[in-house]
Amino acid sequence: MLLKSRDSKAFNYLYDNYSSALYTTIAQVVNNLDVVNDILQEVFINIWRKIDTYDPAKGRLFTWMLNIARNASIDTMRSKNYQNSRKNVSMPDDNVGGSAYEVPTSNIDNIGFKKVLQKLSNEHRVLIELSYFKGYTHEEIAQILSVPLGTVKTRIRTALTHLRKILN
Repeated sequence: MLLKSRDSKAFNYLYDNYSSALYTTIAQVVNNLDVVNDILQEVFINIWRKIDTYDPAKGRLFTWMLNIARNASIDTMRSKNYQNSRKNVSMPDDNVGGSAYEVPTSNIDNIGFKKVLQKLSNEHRVLIELSYFKGYTHEEIAQILSVPLGTVKTRIRTALTHLRKILN
């Protein structure tokens, strides 16, 4: 594999073809465009550094990269520095009716996952979105939905099983 040999052309190809999908994944978790761009850069640095740990027998390269992007996004959202920076953001005066950090509507249809999620029941779709796209822990989801923690874990496991069947 050219990536494992640190071929810069292969890495450029990877960036050109997958950066927009990874950007969309990050933007679904983080709603600050500057932070999204920083995370995307960090993700590609991590991919470059950790490409030796990728095992094709465990899954597709794209899935591996999505997990890196998703985990980096969630880690950023949970970091104390990010939480403190969100507390100190002032709203601009000229921002009428909008958010200070608006993210363009993500077009996850490009990778087809939104269509797959639509095949899940509403209950399962909400759990997947909260857990995997918004980065909430199972405990936080239980509080948000006013459902026992064990029920949340069972429903997420069931949702993932249904999702796996749909994808196969």
